[in-house]
Amino acid sequence: MKNFFICLFTVMIITNSNAQTYSPTPANLEARSHFQDAKFGLFIHWGVFSILGDAEWVMQNENIHVKDYTRLMHFFNPTQFDAHAWVSMAKNAGMKYITLITRHHDGFSMWNTKYSDFNIMNTPYHKDVVKMIVDECHKQHMKIFLYYSLLDWRRNDYSYWTGRTGQGTGRTVHGDWNHYIKFMENQLTELLTNYGKIDGIWFDGYWDQTAPEGAKDRSPKVDWHLPEIYALIHKLQPACLIGNNHHMTPFPGEDFQMFEKDLPGQNKSGLSFQKPSEQLPLETCETMNNSWGFNIKDDNYKSVPQLIHYIVNAAGRNGNFLLNVGPQPNGIIQQEFRDTLKEVGKWMAKYGASIYGTRGNIMPAQDWGVVTSKDKTIYVHLLDPSKSSVVIEGVPEKIKSCIVMGTDHKVKFDQNNSQVTLNLEGVSKNDVDTIIQIILK
Repeated sequence: MKNFFICLFTVMIITNSNAQTYSPTPANLEARSHFQDAKFGLFIHWGVFSILGDAEWVMQNENIHVKDYTRLMHFFNPTQFDAHAWVSMAKNAGMKYITLITRHHDGFSMWNTKYSDFNIMNTPYHKDVVKMIVDECHKQHMKIFLYYSLLDWRRNDYSYWTGRTGQGTGRTVHGDWNHYIKFMENQLTELLTNYGKIDGIWFDGYWDQTAPEGAKDRSPKVDWHLPEIYALIHKLQPACLIGNNHHMTPFPGEDFQMFEKDLPGQNKSGLSFQKPSEQLPLETCETMNNSWGFNIKDDNYKSVPQLIHYIVNAAGRNGNFLLNVGPQPNGIIQQEFRDTLKEVGKWMAKYGASIYGTRGNIMPAQDWGVVTSKDKTIYVHLLDPSKSSVVIEGVPEKIKSCIVMGTDHKVKFDQNNSQVTLNLEGVSKNDVDTIIQIILK
């Protein structure tokens, strides 16, 4: 079994009047492979919306007018924020990268930007949170991705009148769309110029200008200028990966594909009608309760076994798992999240070899679990302890050994060409995940 693969390909980016070729650089292709190896990351939804304790869509959900919502900037003072503690927490949980909200749909910028007064430097806190987290990630050798919203519920130059959201925030001026595009390019240039190495840009909001997910025609109502925006990013930092949460087939110039609250190939959320790419790295993002941003009323916490199953199921489908926290407005990540991450970290420390650096889709996901592989090792993740035997397809070579991972307990098996039947009678099973480690000759 191969340790990793890099799919070399050239894609065409179509601009308004010219065809432009995007060829991923060797550094970009290498970054994609490293991203696939990482498998587990931390998503952070944090901003002035946290003050209201009603998650990140509160401006839209409550139709708060721009002039009123802007007042939140004068209340944001997270004096207990500790970048070192946040990054260390992620590292101890076994996470390999962080995706940080820099600007959400409410338009608040979490860094020292010259292009909007609605930013963290004009709060009582008056410190560049993006810089502090990026610097700490660099210090602790944690990869850093930056989330950036394409839509804006606050600005007049955003085409809010054609969008699906943000029409109740009191705006009456129809601004210049090209000015908005230039504004985004200027902000992205700041993020990719002033903060050192950035491993990826995570876009969201494209869907605001399309028909709802599942519609036959989801062509955007505006020209997002994505080819020129993507070209700018790859010019500033060629290795920087681009992903766009548009819930559609990847566009030319994108370097990974994400699925919101769904495993690749599933659509339980009603958002993921797209098929998983066979060329690009994949990622699933999910919440620890039911909210992305801090929600004081949401105590529907997922259990540690549920989250471990998410990690395993994502890896078995050849994807990463990006797990979200919504910090409190004071800068503290609530205890429930920290406790859960600590327990997940213990599991990853013991069994992470069956996740990190592996590739999935060795065989389709089964009702009993999934399979991952790396080099000459196949990991069979038995998530249903009731099974007395399972069949593994596509094993290319003779088996050298077959044991329960972390023990010296041998597992009986029958191999017929590329099909292997594991006999699990008498095997002591783990209620969360029994991992059978198959080593090939």
